[in-house]
Amino acid sequence: MNQIIELFTVVGLGLTLMLPLANPLTSLTLLLSLGRHIPRQERNRQIKQAAVYVVLIMLVTYFAGQWVMRSFGISIPGLRIAGGLIVAFIGFTMLFPTQGTNEMPEAEANADALAKRKPVNIAFVPLALPGTAGPGTIAFIISAAASTQPGAVQYSTLTLTLAPIIIFSLLGLIFWLCLRSAGRINELLGEGGVQAIARVMGFLLVCMGVQFLINGILEIVSQHATGVL
Repeated sequence: MNQIIELFTVVGLGLTLMLPLANPLTSLTLLLSLGRHIPRQERNRQIKQAAVYVVLIMLVTYFAGQWVMRSFGISIPGLRIAGGLIVAFIGFTMLFPTQGTNEMPEAEANADALAKRKPVNIAFVPLALPGTAGPGTIAFIISAAASTQPGAVQYSTLTLTLAPIIIFSLLGLIFWLCLRSAGRINELLGEGGVQAIARVMGFLLVCMGVQFLINGILEIVSQHATGVL
């Protein structure tokens, strides 16, 4: 009984800490912006894929993240800088979108070819990574995994093994539920509303990307100053 209470306590704490970082609403906005021309059935399929990717990314990060980063010689500041570049690039894409096929005069003449064309898959990038499982989330998971090894905390080994799986699965479920509501939000806001939100979110993503870059650079400077590197 005590172990069950302990497990629920850790899961609740983990969700409380992870939700603001993961923030599925970011991926919801990305879906409204980048996936509005994807057919409904295909979009729902990609949403399921993205939810699975989110859970898998978090699980791999927690159980093997430190090993992968050590193997490739990647540091946390490097992760933040790379993630910042990706987030900023996606933000610029949302701020200054390219011309869509529905705005092109020649699109009607090539309707058959466009219909046969496979829709772009946005499930992994940018919905799962870096939309929800972004550099901040990954860095937090890796540092949490390093500080919650058996013996380093008061929780049992069973709790430390099961809690991450439950937390990441619940985050994937919340992510899926948020993205499945995108269709209704799209109908409610209309094309103009979605584009306005996309521009605002694009600007915020550029700001987030720049901040990730700044944080990564400051960490490198700090490590050099203290003689770690």
